[in-house]
Amino acid sequence: MKIGLCTGGGDCPGLNSVIRAIVRYAVGSLGHEVIGIEDSFNGLLSDPRRIRPLTPHDVSGILNRGGTILGTSNTGSPFKRRKPEDPDPEEKIQKVVSSFRDLGLDCLIVIGGDGTQGIAYQFSKLGLPIIGIPKTIDNDLTQADVTVGFETAIEVASDAILRLQSTAESHERIMVLELMGRHAGHIALHSGMASGAHIILVPEIPFTYESIIRKIQERQSHDKHYSVIVVAEGAMEKGAEPTYRPSSSGKLQLGGIGTVVADRLYQMTGMETRITVLGHIQRGGQPCPRDRILGSLYGVKAVELAISGQFGHVVVMRDHKMKAVPYEAVANTFRPIAADDMYLKAAEAIGVCLGR
Repeated sequence: MKIGLCTGGGDCPGLNSVIRAIVRYAVGSLGHEVIGIEDSFNGLLSDPRRIRPLTPHDVSGILNRGGTILGTSNTGSPFKRRKPEDPDPEEKIQKVVSSFRDLGLDCLIVIGGDGTQGIAYQFSKLGLPIIGIPKTIDNDLTQADVTVGFETAIEVASDAILRLQSTAESHERIMVLELMGRHAGHIALHSGMASGAHIILVPEIPFTYESIIRKIQERQSHDKHYSVIVVAEGAMEKGAEPTYRPSSSGKLQLGGIGTVVADRLYQMTGMETRITVLGHIQRGGQPCPRDRILGSLYGVKAVELAISGQFGHVVVMRDHKMKAVPYEAVANTFRPIAADDMYLKAAEAIGVCLGR
């Protein structure tokens, strides 16, 4: 077989472990061919095309590396016209399909989050044989219990929270840490639990300042004159909308709620309050062992699907097993924290304030 491979959307730790597993299994063990396509679907749109064969030698030593050796893009949807001067979407769509055919590919393995898989699903409906692999630090892809990149993001965020604990206690401050996650609170919930955060605010539970103040006062009554608050970037006050801020390009992007919370709590309590925004540190750097293993599992399963001709499916880790689910069950969907989530229930059971 001749298998195309690309990574799309935001980068995350563990992508190279997926690439490595696919190449080592498909090329090294089975004798097939893998073609790396750079910068997501942009690699099929460029002229000359940004493509290259991948051999076991090419993926040697990349298991521990962050990012992706194929590059990635979250602005490369052929189905959208971002600027008036851009080519017509239909023209770009046809170019991707033509490039796929010209390369003689038997299938395309797409590693990406919900946006990338949404694009892949549209091409799948056009007849391209595609297999998806979920990756996102947000862990918000439907059907998958865990996505590549999530475990490393938890480790990074947990370490930051632990570091804030000691400085908060030393100065008797309120420390607010804003984390990524978009409209899902998985990173905030898991890292907050792992590092003893006192208050965790997630998008799924609109918060009230009264509940946060009660928790701070409760801690003060036990001679704990500091508090650490973890805020997901999509969190919002009850009755309000998510907070956005302008990016360097001038467009609005989700984020800024941490500053809003810190300022409001200072006004309400008079306690010295500090805000830390962890940002892209959560997405970079060496993947943790769990993500390296998970990436390898995802890569092997994707090759198995390619060999058996199970196109139009996304590989997911669910109930501790690798499974294949149809694209329509994954694409253009979203997985927030469920109301009966066991981590959510456990957090409240041990006294974490969730802003209710």
